[in-house]
Amino acid sequence: MFVVPALAVYVLVVIAPTLLTVWISFHRWAGAGPMEYVGIGNYRFMLRDPAFHRSFVTTMVILFVVGAITFTVAFVLTMLLQDMAGRRFVRAVVFFPSLLPGLVIAILWGFLFDPQGLVNHVLTLLGVDEPPLWLGADHLFSTVMAGKVWLSAGTYTVIFMAAADRIPRYFYEAADLDGASAVQRFRHVTVPLMSGVAGVCAVLWSISALKSFEFMLAFAGATGQLPPVSLWTFPLYSYATAFAADAAAGFGVASAAAVMTLALSLVLTILVRRVLAERTHVEY
Repeated sequence: MFVVPALAVYVLVVIAPTLLTVWISFHRWAGAGPMEYVGIGNYRFMLRDPAFHRSFVTTMVILFVVGAITFTVAFVLTMLLQDMAGRRFVRAVVFFPSLLPGLVIAILWGFLFDPQGLVNHVLTLLGVDEPPLWLGADHLFSTVMAGKVWLSAGTYTVIFMAAADRIPRYFYEAADLDGASAVQRFRHVTVPLMSGVAGVCAVLWSISALKSFEFMLAFAGATGQLPPVSLWTFPLYSYATAFAADAAAGFGVASAAAVMTLALSLVLTILVRRVLAERTHVEY
């Protein structure tokens, strides 16, 4: 009985909207008025849409490439800060971007890499005659992906540092007695004992990557237009097909894209948990 109120709220704000989205994905609907049942027609339209193909590629790049870079940076920072003097202050500085909303970080990132921004000003002082147009078509994607790494690395660094602090020191003492090098200690002691936390972080990153929206939308500027298609992710594709002025697909295709995002999130979560369970069973 004590669970019923929380369960009722969860059904109302999570389960019911999810089931409604799945229902809408099988209909042609403009957001108002009657629905027309089209079966899997919305999914067929979505899978043939070049914009969806691009959003799929961008989402996968964020999920795997940006995720790998983010985790590598977080691991390196964790190792560097392990015995550093003033590690608490440095950890706070590294974590600071994660305290701000993603939209704020995106706006600040845009200011930094503006043609008249701080980055190009520093490059000019260093003797670069023509600094790159970081927000131009040639460099925009890389600039935004670097911003995603900067935004997220601090969070995972703090989590990894907390996990590393929980590793009993006698493991390292035993490794030292066996003559293990720093690399061997990291590979055979630190990594295995942090694998559980890394698995949880992988699930969190998967969900975050598949939901990337406001960070990309911020780079549309103040024009009220959508960002370039090269920055579209699944949520941005849903937004564009549902609310853009020239969208012909409507809410049906947008809902189909949302269902696709949900399905990928579930699959990735199950895979990571299964791999984590197998590693935990073997090692412990």
